[in-house]
Amino acid sequence: MSINWRRSLVPALILSILPAISMAQFGISINVNVAPPEMPVYEQPAIPGDGYIWSPGYWYWNADYQDYFWVPGTWVLAPEPGLLWTPGYWGSEGGAFVFHGGYWGPHVGFYGGVNYGFGYGGSGYEGGYWQGGHMFYNTAVVNVGTTRITNTYVKNVTVNNVTINRVSYNGGSGGVSARPSAEEESYAKERHVEPVAAQTQQREAAAKNPVLLSKANGGKPPIAATAKPGVFSGAGVIKAHGAPEHPVIPPRPAAAEHAAAEHPAAEHPAAEHKPATEHPATEHAAPARPAPAHPAAERPAEHEAAHPAPAAHPAPAAHPAPKPHPAAPAAHESEPEARRPTAEPAHPAEAPARPAAHPAPARPPEEKKPPG
Repeated sequence: MSINWRRSLVPALILSILPAISMAQFGISINVNVAPPEMPVYEQPAIPGDGYIWSPGYWYWNADYQDYFWVPGTWVLAPEPGLLWTPGYWGSEGGAFVFHGGYWGPHVGFYGGVNYGFGYGGSGYEGGYWQGGHMFYNTAVVNVGTTRITNTYVKNVTVNNVTINRVSYNGGSGGVSARPSAEEESYAKERHVEPVAAQTQQREAAAKNPVLLSKANGGKPPIAATAKPGVFSGAGVIKAHGAPEHPVIPPRPAAAEHAAAEHPAAEHPAAEHKPATEHPATEHAAPARPAPAHPAAERPAEHEAAHPAPAAHPAPAAHPAPKPHPAAPAAHESEPEARRPTAEPAHPAEAPARPAAHPAPARPPEEKKPPG
């Protein structure tokens, strides 16, 4: 219980600063251009025990399906003794429908004049009251069932569970024309407590169940009320009158658009990968090739780019074949080996021809002089 007290400090401080804050302070503002369906007719499951308050069912908006879905009514424990539940409601404002969230407070405030049934006939709450820390229940509108509840009484109300006017929104064309009374306006300035976790759980579970969409059930949900929040099957689950046995689940028109917006195709553009031009081959070409053994002036410029390796050693210009020396060929027979550059083995195919391939002409035979 101490946790609930701490949770109520924030709204209490807000109200002390802004006393004119609206009763929708804990709700999410939702603007819809389509009016919600009529309230379905259904029975109330039996109360599970003392201290529980009925949280009536209501229509809520599903953005994925672009449709209203029904949040089943259920029993929830009050966040603390003495607090009552004011239901949320839809109101027509400026051509749109806005949802005003519900809240807990010492009195039941304005909820649009919508007849939710089971004590919520459009104004106030006729299902019970707090006294001495205990809840007293009006069995004329509350289903006690076989639960042992000693704090009961009977008070007939003008509008009972079987509603005559089932309009589910306030204002606008065709809506309930109720306006808050002076008392209800004063209740809006009281200390309020946000919906309990069980109420949030009920709405979240309903949003995930497509059979509760109005397009699937025609406004007559197959799960209209539950005895326990979040439990949508088994004992304690009540159908609406005329609910279809096999609801036709509509497609999700907005799902593809949402998926495309959340996962665009260009999420990882190719620009994130550096192109090859950022690392040109010329950055590493110079270290890979040794400096030429001969000055650049000896190499033709037009062949340097197309054939860099052969141009480094132009055979005819750099190493002309030695001229023969008929007078003394033997003395110069090893001269071509000494003049051959050291870098020549790197390019053996294009090296100049060795002198051995063109031997010097043979010496004429010596004339033999006749013996004297």
